[in-house]
Formats: sequence, C-alpha cells, structure tokens
Amino acid sequence: MTSIFITLAYLSVLAIMGLLIYVIGFTAYSLVFGKPGRGTSAKRIAAHEGGEMYSYFPGCTSHSTAVEYDLSTKAVLKTLGVELVEIDDWNCCGAAAVHSMNRFLSLCLPARNIAMAQKRDLELVVPCAGCFNMLKRAERALKTDLDARREIESTIGFTYREDLTIRALIDMVVTGIGFRRIEERVQRPLAGLKVASYYGCALVRHPKTTQLDDPENPQYLDKLMGTLGATPVEWSYKTDCCGADLALTHGAAVVKLVNKIVGMAKEAGAQCLVCSCGLCQINLEMRQDVNALGLPVFYFTELMGVAFGLKGTDWWAKHMINPSALLGSLDLR
Repeated sequence: MTSIFITLAYLSVLAIMGLLIYVIGFTAYSLVFGKPGRGTSAKRIAAHEGGEMYSYFPGCTSHSTAVEYDLSTKAVLKTLGVELVEIDDWNCCGAAAVHSMNRFLSLCLPARNIAMAQKRDLELVVPCAGCFNMLKRAERALKTDLDARREIESTIGFTYREDLTIRALIDMVVTGIGFRRIEERVQRPLAGLKVASYYGCALVRHPKTTQLDDPENPQYLDKLMGTLGATPVEWSYKTDCCGADLALTHGAAVVKLVNKIVGMAKEAGAQCLVCSCGLCQINLEMRQDVNALGLPVFYFTELMGVAFGLKGTDWWAKHMINPSALLGSLDLR
C-alpha cells in the first residue's frame, strides 16, 4: 500500500513538473516569436478614429476558461460607446507559474506586451486581475530598476516609454467611464440581488505596484454593484487569496481556502459573488462545496449586461454553477 502511495505521489510530481516546463517553454517561445493571428488591423482603428478607444490585452483566460468575461466585456463596452483594440501579437504574461520559476522571465513576458502596446497611443486595459498584476510588476521594474530595465529592453529589443498607462478593466469602468454614464444605461436594476464583491489578492496588492483602490477595503466593485441596483454585502474576506495559483500543486489546501471564502460570503447574506479575475472566478465556482454552498460567481461585466438589458447574453452555460435559477427568481433573466 505504501509503495502505491509513493508511486502516485511520484507521478503527480512528474505531471506538475511537466506542466510547468510546458508553460515556461510555451511562454518563452511566445516571448521570442509571438503569436500570429491576434490583434486588430490598422483599418479597424482608422474606422473608429475620434471615438473612445483603449488598447486591450485579453490574456489567455479570455480565450479559454473566461470566455464569458471577454464576451460580456465587449458587449457592455460597446453599449457604452467604448472600443477595445486588441494589441497585436500578444503573448502569455506568465501569471500563476513563471514568477515562481524564473523572475527575469516573469518580467520579460509582460514587458513584451508593454512593448507591443506602446506602438499605439492608447491606454492599455487589462481585464484579468492576475494579468494586470504581472504587467504592473514589469512596469514597476522598468520604472524603478535601471539595471533590470536595460536587461529587459535588450532581451526584448525595445525602448521603454513611461507614458503608457496600464489600467485594470474595473478601474477603467469605474473611474474612466464613471458611475453616471453607467447608471444612465441601466434598464433593469438588479433589485433584490445580494452580492459579495470579491477582489482577491492580485488586484490591489502590492499597493505600490497596482496603485488601485484601497488595498485593505476596496470599494470599486461594491459601488458599481450599488449603481446597478444590487445590494453589496459587508464582509471581511474580499481581498483574501483564493489559492488559484496553487490549484494543481496544493489542491486540498485550495479547496479549504475557497470554501472559507464562499462560506463567509453566504454567511454575510450574499446570494452570489462578483469578481474581475479569470483565475479567481473558475477557482471559486469549481472548488466550492456546491451542495453546501452553491453560490454562482459572476464577472462584474456579466451583471452590467443584465442590468443594461442586453440581449443574447448566452454566457451562463459556460459557468460551473449556472446562475439562471438565481436570476430567474429575481425576474432578471
């Protein structure tokens, strides 16, 4: 029996190491060669000159487990008259794995996306909190560490300019678009919906790096939910880490973290959670005790879409916990 456990443990370690090697190899390849076929043509930019426009780094999850985040983001911003221009030839930023294996690579990968974004005279918007944190780490290194800056510039082959603004999507929505414009678009207030706003650890920390909201008691999501007509609950776990980065290596510990967070949200009276991170959302839905808790986890843009009365919001089926029953009970479907 002991030998079986040893064998299983050995195979698990091999699988994890194989995954890490794949991620590092894939991202290193992307750093040198990029990914063809992504981005938006210059003709599309010209067609929207004069409008409100931002560069857009979608990140890997927007093309995989967080497709609904990407779909709802584009639908909502189109309603608000905002155009997102996906940066050309972007690569994985290395979030969740690379920084634990190679610090320099963890700076170069997001820095290459900064280099690509510099080619457009637009602010760069990042939807995922994890990706946002990685890009802001690289930005801080480029701004404050001259030796690191020279090495990164030499490796990537670009000259860094400090005039590029990197913004989390939630920050652009709240401080760029503003609550007044959002409230004007609300057709179906989210009355009766009690929401726990979950920021996670990457969006607001380290505060000198992210420079976003209050790192101890952030309010962006809470105020946005209030503007949409929902009721944000008061709770103390809004910035606790959900452990998404450790889901493969320390699964049992992550399940405990997730159930603690979701359990505290339910105890506070929440019917659901709302977040702005592709890793956090899938982790909180997939690893919670569905029978005991069963709280859906929304992206904030999804609830904006509901409040705006948008048609064709077909992303509910992509959730691990389908929120249709909850929304239907409040006449919000």
